[in-house]
Amino acid sequence: MSRYQRYAGGDPLAPPVDLAEALDAIGQEVMAGYSPEHAMQEFLRRGGQDQIGLDDLARRVVEKRRELLARHNLDGTLQEVRELLDKAVLEERKQLARDVSMDDAARAFREMQLDNLPASTAAAVSELSSYDWQSSEAREAYEQIKDLLGREVLDQRFAGMKQALEGATDEDRAAINEMLDDLNSLLEKHRLGDDTDEDFREFMDKHGDFFPENPQDIDELMDALAARSAAAQRMLNSMSPEQRAELMQLSQQAFGSPDLMAQLSRMDENLQALRPGEEWGGSEEFGGEQGLGLGDGTGVLQDVADLDALAEQLSQSYGGARMDDVDLDLLARQLGNDAAVDGRTLAELEKALRESGYLKRGSDGELRLSPKAMRELGKALLRDVATRLSSRQGQRDVRQAGAAGERSGATRQWEFGDTEPWDVPRTIGNAVRRTRGEGKSGPIKIHVDDIEVQETEARTQAAVALLVDTSFSMAMDGRWVPMKRTALALHQLIRSRFRGDALELISFGRAARTMEIDELTALDARWDKGTNLHHGLLLANRHFRKHPNAQPVLLIVTDGEPTSHLEPHGEIYFDYPPHPLTIAYAVRELDNAGRLGAQVTFFRLGEDPGLARFIDSMAKRVDGRVVAPELDDLGAAVVGSYLGSRAPSGGANYRDMFGGRGFWVG
Repeated sequence: MSRYQRYAGGDPLAPPVDLAEALDAIGQEVMAGYSPEHAMQEFLRRGGQDQIGLDDLARRVVEKRRELLARHNLDGTLQEVRELLDKAVLEERKQLARDVSMDDAARAFREMQLDNLPASTAAAVSELSSYDWQSSEAREAYEQIKDLLGREVLDQRFAGMKQALEGATDEDRAAINEMLDDLNSLLEKHRLGDDTDEDFREFMDKHGDFFPENPQDIDELMDALAARSAAAQRMLNSMSPEQRAELMQLSQQAFGSPDLMAQLSRMDENLQALRPGEEWGGSEEFGGEQGLGLGDGTGVLQDVADLDALAEQLSQSYGGARMDDVDLDLLARQLGNDAAVDGRTLAELEKALRESGYLKRGSDGELRLSPKAMRELGKALLRDVATRLSSRQGQRDVRQAGAAGERSGATRQWEFGDTEPWDVPRTIGNAVRRTRGEGKSGPIKIHVDDIEVQETEARTQAAVALLVDTSFSMAMDGRWVPMKRTALALHQLIRSRFRGDALELISFGRAARTMEIDELTALDARWDKGTNLHHGLLLANRHFRKHPNAQPVLLIVTDGEPTSHLEPHGEIYFDYPPHPLTIAYAVRELDNAGRLGAQVTFFRLGEDPGLARFIDSMAKRVDGRVVAPELDDLGAAVVGSYLGSRAPSGGANYRDMFGGRGFWVG
């Protein structure tokens, strides 16, 4: 069985939402110190390269609201009444002048009545209610005033009534009065809790034609009526006191009787009691030239209320906000189907991010990037690093480099425990020769003795220590996020391509500590002064000693000289300018790393000549290298140095790959 539904807009063949761009943006925010929840909300607000965000939708909401108020005023009904009144008086004067059979005294009395009408339109209409019109055209124009007022006040509460009741008969007006009386009875029973579902069904069976929105229960009926009635009240509140008084006086002439206004006032009272949460007391300032009637003005006030609700939903600034809160039908009604498609895409994106496993909730209830998200971010950063490396010297993409050692070209018979790749042609050839030599026919079956593997050159395991400076100056000078991106790229490379290597991430500020990658990427900027290189080197050497059979690789990212060290009794000592003892402690631990055989590379950030001289002298003590990359090249520099330490030549290919964007020193 086929099922059809209303077209929701957008491209039905469009691919699912792409999380890559969103994840990259969220990762940047998280590494800058924001929570994943905040980072996700920021991306949804800004949008992506080809995706409109919440801020753009909110801007359009504000612009439409401003345009509605700037274009209109609330004089529409009063202007129509004045025009009809002027027409009635003019036609009556014409008739009095033409009627030669009329007694002069009667003519003079009627002309005096017309000449002395009050300046107030409402008062003039009220005074003429008992006037004996001589002109049929004048009487028709005056009756149109009462009909117009009746249709307008009904249109305030029931959208579309002004047009539907044009040319209404006495039977139509009687049906309206009956509907209002039954409606108020139903609302009053509901206030007392005495109504039943059957009462609602009977009411709708009898008067359903007055409610094109087709409410399914009494709550839906009250919601629709209260929203319209509250908008009507806000329209009255938005008028000047003079306008409001004149309109209320005119309303008593609706359909030539005050009964209609009495029924509507009774309905408003019931709705205010049943729906006190509606905005009954607000007002707006209209400043345009296009007059609005009572019904149209109420519709505009409803649109303004809808736009205010959308603005709050799109702001996502309240507790527990979700994109599911955005009313897509309301968005389509106010801004069009394209806006609703954009809102739906953002909701799907948020849902996909929450359900994809990229975000996890910790024991404290806060969202964090999951290991899956960290891997995806690391892959993206590693691709960026690979692009930078290959653009410098035409190097191959590091994703394809040496996953299992370089092949030597020789083969040998497979032995238990071998992980080298098979040499497929030689393996199949061995199976064919063995099978035919045994005089057998039929399909070829491979035995274990047939298998040959490709020999690879042995690769030395590395113990890698990445020391990253987390002092005050790193955050102050905008080096915090590049430092985190560098650590994440190196972590991804080692975990995915060099799994045998042991990586230790060490942050050193006033003190040093080892960190997991998710902890480092979520680390807030530190504003404590101090660069404890000594403590960081102590932890690095401890890591090297844990892996005595691995090649030690020491990578140090810093932008300042050591200003603190760890005392023998465990206290942190800080002084600026650097104390000679602090320098001595750092030099001693660096020498220990050199004696352990560490390949040392310093990555100097900043242009301080004093720092340059200090780093140069430190590197020379251990036959190390120094690189001074620009910030956007830091990741490529660190990964390049690591790959150089893994190469048999000791990394010569990476010495000059930075050209004008950075330079090697020493």
